[in-house]
Amino acid sequence: MRKSILFFLLLVFNVLSLNAQGQVNNFLKPSDTLNVLRRNMVVITETSLATLTLIGLNELWYSNYDRSSFRTVKDGNEWLQMDKFGHIFSSYQLGRLGANSLNWAGVSKKDQLIYGSTLGLGFLTAVEVMDGFSEEWGFSWFDMLANVTGTGLYVGQELLWEEQRIMLKYSFNMSKYANQRPDVLGNGFFEEVLKDYNGQTYWLSANINSFIPNNKIPNWLNLAFGYGADGMLTGKPNDPLFPNQNRIRQYYLSLDLDLTRIKTKSNFLKSIFDVLNVIKLPFPALELNSEGRVKFHYIYF
Repeated sequence: MRKSILFFLLLVFNVLSLNAQGQVNNFLKPSDTLNVLRRNMVVITETSLATLTLIGLNELWYSNYDRSSFRTVKDGNEWLQMDKFGHIFSSYQLGRLGANSLNWAGVSKKDQLIYGSTLGLGFLTAVEVMDGFSEEWGFSWFDMLANVTGTGLYVGQELLWEEQRIMLKYSFNMSKYANQRPDVLGNGFFEEVLKDYNGQTYWLSANINSFIPNNKIPNWLNLAFGYGADGMLTGKPNDPLFPNQNRIRQYYLSLDLDLTRIKTKSNFLKSIFDVLNVIKLPFPALELNSEGRVKFHYIYF
């Protein structure tokens, strides 16, 4: 869970730092040709943030636990795989950030995919290796598979369609479980957003017009498929300390907006839309859970 906090903060801070450097519309406009100054700015910013984050992790987090020889763990059945969806989301969004940043600098499409879209995979792999030398955690091949999946989702669409027709997004509702285990699930809204898997939903948001062209459907309208889980007080399903958990999976169907497809001449607004596009917007939603129950939400976020 601590990794999801760092990944999300890194994503938001990196995007904001890049876009906040210019107050003029022209500065935010992607370069048509290679701009060496911008490229160097992107590389230095991303490298510095990633390095500082890893150093901070080592000093502020891993130092609190005993070190060990490199070891692996099997955690594929924990948290109803919600933590793995967090890895997929983080890897995808960091890769999208890396590619978009290099696009802003006028770097070629090929190099955007090679050096930009792998930003998330590289960073998360480094964190996973650090886990491998921690007595508390351990290297997870399931986490690595999730990281590769997120990067692959971005790269695959660029190679196949040269656009992101399907985006990974996130939404959150406060649950009743965080108050029962605030040390694990978060204490207060901002912690719970990143730590309480019961309140998180991860979405595949697909652009309708990209698959079914129709001039009567707005180009920014998406169909979204969500996954969430509920009833979890601990990661493991058979924890003796919490034997009566009613853990259920939740599947959602809803609408969404692809903010990056909204037409505007303002590069500032385009940058804002790109940052906000990681969030699934509130819409009515149909829910089906693993107990076979169907529920309609007038507004679901």
